[in-house]
Formats: sequence, structure tokens, C-alpha cells
Amino acid sequence: MAQLSKFRHCLFPSLSSPFFSKPSLQFHSLITASAKPHRYNLRTKTTTPMDPTFNKRRAQGRDASKKDLPLKVRKLNPINTISYLQILGTGMDTQDTSPSVLLFFDNQRFIFNAGEGLQRFCTEHKIKLSKIDHIFLSRVCSETAGGLPGLLLTLAGMGEEGMSVNIWGPSDFKYLVDAMRSFIPNAAMVHTKSFGPIFNTDEPTVPHQSKLLDPIVLIDDEVVKISATILQPNCIETLDSPNGKKKPVAKPGDMSVVYVCELPEIKGKFDPEKAKALGLRPGPKYRELQLGNSVKSDHQNIMVHPSDVLGPSVPGPIVLLVDCPTESHLEALLSVQSLNSYCDQLDNLPEGGKVVTCVIHLTPASVVSCSNYQKWMRKFGSAQHIMAGHEKKNVEIPILKASARIATRLNYLCPQFFPAPGFWSLPNHNSSKIGSLASSEGSFSEISEVISAENLLKFTLRPFAHLGLDRSYIPTTVATSEIIDELLSEIPEVSEAVKHVSQLWQESSQTKEDLTPVVDRKMMIEEPWLCANGIPACLENIRRDDLEIVLLGTGSSQPSKYRNVSSIYINLFSKGGLLLDCGEGTLGQLKRRQFYHILNIHSIYGVTGADDAVRTLRCIWISHIHADHHTGLARILARRCDLLRGVPHEPVLVIGPRQLKRYLDAYQRLEDLDMLFLDCKHTTAASLDAFEDDFQGNLASSQNLNNNNGDSNASKVDSTLFAKGSRMQSYFKRPGSPVDKDAVSPILKKFKEVIQEAGLKALISFPVVHCPQAFGVVLKAEERTNSVGKVIPGWKIVYSGDTRPCPELIEASRGATVLIHEANLPIVIQATFEDAMVEEAIARNHSTTNEAIEMGDSANVYRTVLTHFSQRYPKIPVFDETHMHKTCIAFDMMSINVADLQVLPKVLPYLKLLFKNEMMVDESDDVVEAAVTSAS
Repeated sequence: MAQLSKFRHCLFPSLSSPFFSKPSLQFHSLITASAKPHRYNLRTKTTTPMDPTFNKRRAQGRDASKKDLPLKVRKLNPINTISYLQILGTGMDTQDTSPSVLLFFDNQRFIFNAGEGLQRFCTEHKIKLSKIDHIFLSRVCSETAGGLPGLLLTLAGMGEEGMSVNIWGPSDFKYLVDAMRSFIPNAAMVHTKSFGPIFNTDEPTVPHQSKLLDPIVLIDDEVVKISATILQPNCIETLDSPNGKKKPVAKPGDMSVVYVCELPEIKGKFDPEKAKALGLRPGPKYRELQLGNSVKSDHQNIMVHPSDVLGPSVPGPIVLLVDCPTESHLEALLSVQSLNSYCDQLDNLPEGGKVVTCVIHLTPASVVSCSNYQKWMRKFGSAQHIMAGHEKKNVEIPILKASARIATRLNYLCPQFFPAPGFWSLPNHNSSKIGSLASSEGSFSEISEVISAENLLKFTLRPFAHLGLDRSYIPTTVATSEIIDELLSEIPEVSEAVKHVSQLWQESSQTKEDLTPVVDRKMMIEEPWLCANGIPACLENIRRDDLEIVLLGTGSSQPSKYRNVSSIYINLFSKGGLLLDCGEGTLGQLKRRQFYHILNIHSIYGVTGADDAVRTLRCIWISHIHADHHTGLARILARRCDLLRGVPHEPVLVIGPRQLKRYLDAYQRLEDLDMLFLDCKHTTAASLDAFEDDFQGNLASSQNLNNNNGDSNASKVDSTLFAKGSRMQSYFKRPGSPVDKDAVSPILKKFKEVIQEAGLKALISFPVVHCPQAFGVVLKAEERTNSVGKVIPGWKIVYSGDTRPCPELIEASRGATVLIHEANLPIVIQATFEDAMVEEAIARNHSTTNEAIEMGDSANVYRTVLTHFSQRYPKIPVFDETHMHKTCIAFDMMSINVADLQVLPKVLPYLKLLFKNEMMVDESDDVVEAAVTSAS
């Protein structure tokens, strides 16, 4: 900690530095609540008030309104002309989450499971989430429900009143709801419903499966009847009872569900000739008979029944959705008798023709391969079986084709920064027959139809004439060569640009000099900490396996087709890695980031390689509580726990704002996250100094750690950062909760060990201006010695989190090797509209692109990487190259090796060329509709 103490003094020198007299950067005070921020439209060159139809405050969980969000009310159509099932292939290409299943009717929509990436998937494939009426969870865990928080917040932000949706899950669903209350308003979750046995926390024994056999009817209207049967494993853990006997213990998260969806039968065609023969006159009685009611004949003394005048009825289709995650659940499934009424074995024909039409198996292949499971499947031999559990067949077939196409283009232009996406490379992947399961234990020979699920595969339920599979919506595959040919046809200059980009690396490796053109050298700022050749001393003889910065998500608010939400992976190679923020879909992005090979340095993630990155995570650092920065955390932690189960290991360290701990503590009742939590405020420079003094026993009785975010630093912040008396000012200076030193000290010791094992000299959090308990972070590498004994300083990485320009960030960034800075709003070239853009940035406590660049320049940062762009600019934001001589724009999957930093800004003009035909307009309305309510 002595090293941290020394670094603290070089990190936060006096704020009386000459920077604050520079006129180039101003700190804008927050506007008052009555002000009406405007938005600049790049297409019309005008400013308009912010669109009131999307409530961003409510979408971030910060709306103080107590009013419950309304449900959609639709008039049902009992005689549906169209009904189908569709596989929504979330996780199919990465196997990081469970696929979802859409049950579609004319005026009703149901989705089963909402794993991470559901919003982004629906945006990509034009599926209107605003039309969804009910969501059902087959299990309550990060794999099946990881996308739920983001979806709820997005729906809550829609329209003037917001929207909500019915969400159903087994009884342990209430634990997830309790956890989400940490950052989601209660009004958005009033329509969450759980069913099944309620856990008694004092005596969490397993209810016998016989008590769970009866199906629970959830929906029963004229359109569909949906019922649920709970599968509870017979024994997961055991607990010693007072009498010395062991008894099974249930824990939330163990239950899974089999859903049965029954459509009503279609009445036979009415025959007016038969009705006339039975003495009926045309009129209202015809209608009564068609509705299923008996009537008295007009000319004969008899009762006429519907069966007398209607043709044969068409039985309603029946669908089973089965999630049987383990062999323990399989034992429970085999004991369920209520499903036998749907079996079609010759010795057990069901009454009334109730035969299952389709069975969708969410069960993993490891369980499907069991002979008992296949024996159970044969009970429904005539049904269409769709295997939607994770299968290798779908790996490398992208479900997000738009972003994969962009990644392919970027890789063609600059493979050094953009690894190949690795998609579309599996031969013969269109085969619909089971591959991995065909050779498994048992046989499907007695089952007429068994196929692997594919993305957007449909099974038509109505009209009856079209009953069966529909593959017409399965996305067609595109070869990499086709994408490149299309690019060269569209922008022929790219072929020459590829040569120029390659030349940049050749010149860099030969000369190790700054490659800035002479015309740009005039704009270079004097940087005395640089070596004579313009390269920071810390990069002297740097190795490629020292550091790599991987931008996994570079968008803000909600995912879009082209940019996922915030996440940065700091790859320290043999020393492990760190995550800076962990938005929804982070695990999937790690798995999409494919094989990367330059100069014999391998950096491999992909579907299997990402698991290695998760295993070796040293620390996860979260900047603030907004959902786009942390809702992928539970999935990462749960996956790491699964990977290391049975292997000796230490809990991973999670550093974040204290609100995050409330969420994680509540969530751990569902899944074991195997983590150790440390409040960001304990990792500020002032707090680390104070604890270091306590460890040494020098100031044990004089230190007061009750100040939030380290008041010694907060007090230095220029008062113009906040409007006088504003809510943010009071938050920034509000004391934190009393610190339990005995509890925090062991975690800080662990923190010190983690930092040292990662080869870092320091990890320092510092407060920024965005929301209560918002932070940025500094990572400082240890010094190293070269072959001749020369001491070379370590590199320094600064991540701003979300923030307005502020002194704390400037001081933390001084002399940084790389500053990763949010740039939510773009440069506006027309000076007339600059104030409007800044006004919007102030209203949202974000930074404009111009402000982020100026922050890097003022702090003498070597390289600035801009990220966290508004989803109004989904492909590339508007920027002016004039002031970006040491700045670059981030893209999803961009991988920056520390040895390539000197080339980084030189690539920017070529990236601009790649997107020269893209219209840069204000797409805010489209994004809200596409990412949330629209498209399909």
C-alpha cells in the first residue's frame, strides 16, 4: 500500500495547475429542472426540444413517480387466422444464454425466456417488443432472465406513461424481482407474478414432487390456455436435521418449468342444408349452433345440436416447452403424470384427440443424450421435436448479422485493430438433422421428426392447412468474400486504403517514430514526458503480451444493431484480465470476439476461449449503477462460478458503487456468484491512504472514513461543476454510510494482492459528475527493467465512466498513456448549434465528443479513445479530424494492443472512408422504436 500512497500524490496534485486557466475547456454548471434541453438534428440542421415520448429518466430507473406503469389492453380474436411458434436465437452463436421462443397470435404475443441480448436481437430482426403481452421464464437464473432488467427499463421509458408487461416465473422469481428493485422502479415490476411452492427460508426443505404434479393454469382465454408444471430436483444438497438424519435442501433457482400451450379446437364448417332438413329457418339459431349451443327446431319437435349441423372439428394444436437442465430434474420429469394425457403411444391413446403437435426442448444436449430422456420423448413420437438447447451446430452462425457484417469490413481494412468475426465459416451448417445428438446414447428412430433449432425457425400452428415447419425466415448465410466484394463495389478506394493501413505498421516497426504527417505536427502539444521520438517512455521496448484493450460494448442506454452497451476487457495475458463495466451481453461479446493472431501473439476468445478469459478474471470494476453498465455482471459471475466448480480458486473481486452490492446480495439467493465486493469509495486515493495509515498504526484513532467518495478530493472540485444547491451537489458532498473497518480491511488486503498479481502498481477510483456514486478509474502498471538495467515506467490507463468534464478526471488523467472517455454526443461542426449540443450533454450529465477530446489534450494524454456513443449514431459518430491527431473512435470488438498505440490515430481517416456513404442523422426516434418497441 506504500506504493499506492506514493501514487496518490502524483495522481492528484494541487488543482491550482495552469490547466484551470486555459480557455479551451469550460466546466458548465447543471441547468435547472425547469430548463428544456434541446436536441440538434444533423439532417435538418435545426434544434428541437428533447422527444418527450421516451422518458430516459424512467428508463434509467430514476423516475420518482409512484404511479404503476400500465399494461397493454388488446381485444382478442378467438378465431385467429395466424398463429405460430418462432425460435428467437439469442445465444445460439455463442451459447452464453438460453434461446427465447415466441408464441404469436393476431392480437397477442408470448415470449418464453428473456436471456441477455433479447432487446438487441429483436431490434436486429424487427420484432416489436412493444407488442409482447406476457413473458414466461422456464427457470430463474442469469441464463434465462439476464435480459429482463434492460427490457423492463426500456419499456418503462416508452411514451408519456411508460409500459409494462406480465412476467411469469416459478416461486423463486420473487428473489429476482427483489434484487432488481435496487435499480428498477417498483412501478415497472408490479405485473410480475410467481407460481408454485413458496420457499420457507427458515426451513428450505424440498417439497416432494408429488405435491408439484398438478399443472398450474396461468392463462385461459379464448385464444390459448397456458399451464405450468414445476420440476423440482429430488436432491441437490443435504442438510443435517436435529435427529441426525440428512434431508434434501432446496434453494431458489433450482426449479424449472414445463409449459403446456393448448389452442382451442376449430369448429367444423356449418352445413345450412342439414340445418334446413332439421326444420330450422335461417336466422339467429344458425349463429347459436356455430357458437356451440343447442337450439330447438322451428318445424320439428326436436333439439338440434351443433354436431348435427357442423362438420368434423379440427383439434387445437398443443405445444410443450420443456426445460430439464440436469439429470436430477429428469427424475422429476419422468414422475409427472399429468403429461401422460397427451401421449400418443398405441397402448395409451389420449381421449378426445389431444395429441401434442410440437415439443420445443430447451434441455441441454448432455441431458437429451440420456436414454431416459429419449424414452420420455418417444411418448410423443408423432410430434415435431425441436432441439433448442445449446448445440455446436449453431456456433459461428451469427444471430446479429448487421454487426458481424461491420466487423468483417473493419477486419478487412485493419486486421490489427479488428479481429475477424469468425462467422460463416462452418461448412454444411444448414443441415436440419440432429448432428451431435445422432450419435449419442439411445436413438431417435422411433420419433418421426427431430430437428435442431435454427435462428428464426417457425412452426406454423394456424391456419391448419399450413401446420408444420417454416424455414423461410431463417437468415441466409453470407460468405466473407461476398461482404468484401460488396464493400469494394460500394467504395473502391478501400482497396488502396488497406495498403496504406498495412504500410503504417511496416513503418512503425521499422522506425518506431511518430508517423504524424508534417501538416499535423503543427498542432501537436508539447509533451515533456515523451521520449525524443514522441513515444511515451512507458512504451519503450513494450511487449505485445503486456496489455490489450478490448472494447466489447461502445454504445449507451440500450443495445443497438451495431453497438452493444458498455464493457471493456483489459487483457493482461498471462496475468489474467479485468473488466471495466459489464453491460448486458458482455459474455456474449467476449465469445463473439474471435481468433486474433499478430506476430505470434495469440489472443483467442471465441465460444471456448472466452471461458478462459472469464476463469482468469482478476477484478470487475463497475463505474455506476445505471443498467447499461452492470446488468451483464450476474451472467459473467455465474458463468465463472460454473467453470471453476470443483476447482480450488478464490472469489473474484467486484468493485462498484454501494447500490450495486444491494443488488448482488439479493441476487445471490438465486445463484452463487462467488464474489467479494468492495465499494468504489474505498478505492479512492484518499481512502487508500487512510487505510494504509491504519495498517501501519500511525493514524488509527484520527482517521474518519465516513466521507462519501473521499471528501478530501470532493472538496477540491470547482463549485461551477454543479448548480448551487442542486440535487447533484448535495449528493456529491453527502456523507456515506459508516465504515466497518474490521469488515473492509481484509477486503482491501485482498484488493492489494489482486492488483499485485495482475502486475499493477495501482487501481484508483475517483468521483465523476454523472449520478450519485459515479466513478472513473486509473490503472497504473508496475515499472519494469530492460536488458541493460534501465527502469521503464509502467503504462497508465484511465477510464472516465459516464461524466461531464470535471477536475477530478483531468487530474487523474495527467500523463496517461490511454484515456478511454465517454463521448455520448457528437461534434457539431456548425458553431451555431454547439450550445444546443452542450446543453443536451449537461442535461444528461454526459460529455460531447469535443469536450472529451479537450479533456485528453488538457491532461497531456498520449492517446484518447472515444466510446459510449449515443445510439442515435449507431455506426460511426460525426467527428472533425482537425482536432483528432491523437484520438480514435471505438467500435465493438476493437482490440488495441499497447504496442500499436502510436499508429492508432492514423487509422481514423480510413475508418471514416469505410463509412463515407452512411448518412449521419439524428436517429433518436428510430432507435427508441427499433431498440424497444419496433421493428418486425
